[in-house]
Amino acid sequence: MASIGIIGAGAWGTALAAHAARNDHDVTLWSREQSVVEDVVRSRENVKYLPGVRLPKLHASTDLAAVVPGAELLIFATPAQYLREVAAQVLPHLQAQTTIAIASKGMEERSLRLMTEVLSEVWPNVAKERIAMVSGPSFAREVGRGLPTDVVAASIGKHAAHTVQRLLHAPLFRIYASEDVIGVQVAGATKNVIAIAAGASDGLRFGHNALAALITRGLAEITRLGVALGARPLTFLGLAGAGDLFLTCSGDLSRNRTLGKKLAEGLDASTYLATQTSVAEGYYTARATHALARKLDVSMPISDQVYAVLHEGRPLLDAIRLLLTREIKDDE
Repeated sequence: MASIGIIGAGAWGTALAAHAARNDHDVTLWSREQSVVEDVVRSRENVKYLPGVRLPKLHASTDLAAVVPGAELLIFATPAQYLREVAAQVLPHLQAQTTIAIASKGMEERSLRLMTEVLSEVWPNVAKERIAMVSGPSFAREVGRGLPTDVVAASIGKHAAHTVQRLLHAPLFRIYASEDVIGVQVAGATKNVIAIAAGASDGLRFGHNALAALITRGLAEITRLGVALGARPLTFLGLAGAGDLFLTCSGDLSRNRTLGKKLAEGLDASTYLATQTSVAEGYYTARATHALARKLDVSMPISDQVYAVLHEGRPLLDAIRLLLTREIKDDE
């Protein structure tokens, strides 16, 4: 049995905490919100973020000093835009023997940084080899219920990834190790942008052909961006790439796909998101992806149109028309 700390008690952090507890570890879940802590401890349910999922016995606290010290594995599951702030608060409590895993998917909007890059900037004296990235097709509700799930843990040299495997791998939660930290992160972040487009397509009842095209061409532009950043092309054909993209574009539990469907209904994105308790990361990642693609001169037409609809006020039907009337292209 190991001591495992989970930083962030949203749906994903709660689901990971439940899985780790089912693996017979001593798990403590950190939340900013006292009401969430009380629900987890007293009723064994995160009523706000993961309602209806019965949790195994685990600890919860609003005090980082009760979560971080002594943890063999510390997992960050905060929204991507809050990772920098929370990591700075964690640092004074972090111990040298702790392995760190990041389960947050996204890019930091203002800096265009990947999550491991954010952590390295906040923790300049912590070896990058101690940090793993966990990603893959994994809806929180299904992980929380103990349904079969496969994910990837990626780290430099695989040592941290193997620690994550040793502690969290189980028959119903299989973990594959990778060294492609960049590819796993780019795939996990940008698939949310394509999922918004997929949701809009389904909301407009464009059919299965259109959805298949969006997923396929979306994967092509995600791969181009990843390779430009130094990722391995084959990573995008695996769980972190094609697997997670397919799930997020087609599954009804996808918050980003749901955002796209709301756009198709004529709702304003920021107005809709203000009513939600959970974050649709693609809203923020769309801006970062657009800026990064321009910086690296990478063609990402679907992502560009998602960005324009979300952040420049472009009407959805105009964005679709611009995509459908692009010049003739080779399949590459």
